[in-house]
Amino acid sequence: MARTTSIALLLLSLASLLFLSSESSDFGSSKRVSRFLGRFPRPIKSTLTAYRLQYTYQTRYFEQRLDHFSFADLPPFQQRYLINVEHWWGPARKGPIFLYCGNEGDITWFADNTGLVWELAPKFGAMVIFPEHRYYGESMPFGSREEAYKNATTLSYLTTEQALADFAVLITALKRNLSAEACPVVLFGGSYGGMLAAWMRLKYPHIAIGALASSAPVLQFEDIVPPETFYDIVSNSFKQESISCFNTIKESWDILASEGQKNDGLLQLTDTFQLCRKLKSIDELYDWLESAYSYLAMVNYPYPADFMMPLPGNPIKEVCKRIDDSPDGTSIPERIFEGVSVYYNYTGVYDCFQLDDDPHGLDGWNWQACTEMVMPMSSNKETSMFRAYNFNYTSYDEECWNMFKVKPRPKWITTEFGGHDFKTYLQNFGSNIVFSNGLLDPWSGGSVLEDISETIVALVTENGAHHLDLRPATVEDPDWLLDQRASEIKHIEAWLSSFSRQKKSVSSV
Repeated sequence: MARTTSIALLLLSLASLLFLSSESSDFGSSKRVSRFLGRFPRPIKSTLTAYRLQYTYQTRYFEQRLDHFSFADLPPFQQRYLINVEHWWGPARKGPIFLYCGNEGDITWFADNTGLVWELAPKFGAMVIFPEHRYYGESMPFGSREEAYKNATTLSYLTTEQALADFAVLITALKRNLSAEACPVVLFGGSYGGMLAAWMRLKYPHIAIGALASSAPVLQFEDIVPPETFYDIVSNSFKQESISCFNTIKESWDILASEGQKNDGLLQLTDTFQLCRKLKSIDELYDWLESAYSYLAMVNYPYPADFMMPLPGNPIKEVCKRIDDSPDGTSIPERIFEGVSVYYNYTGVYDCFQLDDDPHGLDGWNWQACTEMVMPMSSNKETSMFRAYNFNYTSYDEECWNMFKVKPRPKWITTEFGGHDFKTYLQNFGSNIVFSNGLLDPWSGGSVLEDISETIVALVTENGAHHLDLRPATVEDPDWLLDQRASEIKHIEAWLSSFSRQKKSVSSV
């Protein structure tokens, strides 16, 4: 039961969607939560310094209310945001403002990996803003991460509603200070940030004229989509590449369990997988492997990329090649290690792997997954290469209580933003949202995959992975990706043209 709960908690992340041991958490839990883009397993040395800063921006800070929905005298905090006005046409020409809704991590990481926004700015004469999500990066209430993450009371202001209000207050104040009240705002976001972009357009339609929500699993709540969806999509990516690879991974779980139960079995597995410290349980190894498989499916891009790890193009193909082509006599654990090394150590520069590293500052997702971002996940033994388990809310509830002394509210997101009968409410109350998805991305199963109306559309690519459309353009981009981005540009042009016509109509009255 405990294992089932731990896996369910692991799977959220967005963002990211969002995999590290929560031993580093201030709450001292030995379990790990929330896989929804919330925790990224890394080699012992972070590769953050390897990221090339391609884009220029100023770093600024804005004083935010701690609680936008009360009048209590609470201490404000400084929200970091990145801004570039190099190509902005300014208020006189009503130059647009492109705002990326910050995810569950350091905002500079998302800014450096969201090339589409930067590349479109010159074309549209747009200002670019990347506001950081509260409780992540440098945007810490109560003066420090230690105080902000101290207990359930200090963490209680870490919610999607408060984050969206931060964005709304920031952009409103910024426009006022720049005499740019008439300048339209277009929202962008990927994964959890894509969810925020879509929800902000629905919640604050007077502030933003449209939203591009890439890889945004806004339907991954309650029973709106089958709970097996995520793992089935991951598994299908491996099965389509190689049946033997799929079967080897599927068979490996029982073999690893058997090895781990032997005398010094955990020590032997620690050596086999070149971990930096001895495994405390077989669950730690399971989670480490499941993390790699899931993220490989998410970033199964057609060309080399280093969004999460430095990886080759079509990395699942390389993983399966190494598993399948291992010499005769190679054990199943050794084959598995050869495969996941593509994810954890493709460059070959690391001697061992750390289970407890969190280079992007994403630990707050544990709290979010235990409060409102409750995304049920299961694994079906017939269709999945993962171990079978069912989502158990009672155990999920107990684990969150043990970790944070808080009870999850699994129905709150659908109450706040909708989800059930989403076609009807989006048709009646929404407009100007593009949901873009690639079907290789396991989070696509929880997103909107069909057009809802003329202005709420789904752009779906068969071979796309996790918010690939938002990444920087390369000479290796396939035609279908170029077509997807061209469609997104047309929708943004339509939103801005409609806004301009409406403004002119009103001013002529």
